[in-house]
Amino acid sequence: MGMSFGYGPPADDNEMIALIRKAVEAGVTFFDTAEVYGPFINEELVGKALAPFKGEVVIATKFGFAPGPDGGRWNELESRPEHLRAVAEASLKRLGVEAIDLFYQHRVDLNVPIEDVAGAVKDLIREGKVKHFGLSEAGAQTIRKAHAVQPVTALQSEYSLWTRQPEEDILPTLEELGIGFVPFSPLGKGFLTGKMTQDTKFDSGDFRNILPRFTREAMKANQALIDLLIAMANEKNASPAQIALAWLLAQKPWIVPIPGTTKLHRLLENVAAADLVFSPEELVQIETSASHIKVMGERYPEHILKMTGR
Repeated sequence: MGMSFGYGPPADDNEMIALIRKAVEAGVTFFDTAEVYGPFINEELVGKALAPFKGEVVIATKFGFAPGPDGGRWNELESRPEHLRAVAEASLKRLGVEAIDLFYQHRVDLNVPIEDVAGAVKDLIREGKVKHFGLSEAGAQTIRKAHAVQPVTALQSEYSLWTRQPEEDILPTLEELGIGFVPFSPLGKGFLTGKMTQDTKFDSGDFRNILPRFTREAMKANQALIDLLIAMANEKNASPAQIALAWLLAQKPWIVPIPGTTKLHRLLENVAAADLVFSPEELVQIETSASHIKVMGERYPEHILKMTGR
């Protein structure tokens, strides 16, 4: 997402194509995009970058939003079967693939029964246009209803050391049903790298400007979590980002975080986190320390937050 959308102006296409291919060389096999990133340009970018690696990598994309008038703001949910079928056809073209490996509903649309959504994806799977069905930011009951119609392969939701809500009922539900979990923003939209302070300024087009956790007051208060990551990083000869990613990987074997970056050195740093192993005592140490830290600020403003956990 961050290569094309959300964090200021889109990055240079050629540089990002080279970076994505470096990721493949480094052993990354799972890539995440969506029609709304841009919109459209991120799917095209991913399709171009991964064209030489067909059959070697997995590409996930998403449906579930409707463009505003004249292609304007994409803030309305839309998951009617005819719409998601049109999105699938368009995504196939932009990605340059014969089948979408993993097709997520980007956000749950309360106007369309989830059984209808799952049934429409089931039809696309039968037709060979989609391989697997996924949900994003869905609640436990929605996951169960969808899974009963078409098995859900993966759920994508925000999860990290400063976003622990999925532990309450989502992780137990996924474990029971055999569904994989794909945490997005595993580095807290950059905050858990330890490279930000309360004085950090974002580009005018950066969506973190509207996020409650990125106010000056919240960033100052949440520095306690960074101090914890830095302390553990010093013990493990690692970076705070690597500690955050390795902690996620240590929670369950079926958790696959998807950190994003536009920089090669960050990509290599993130990949190396997979080699970092915690002892049981170290995991208890992190858990105990984190339990005393209260994170300040909601992760989204109210109008976006209400689209989650449905």
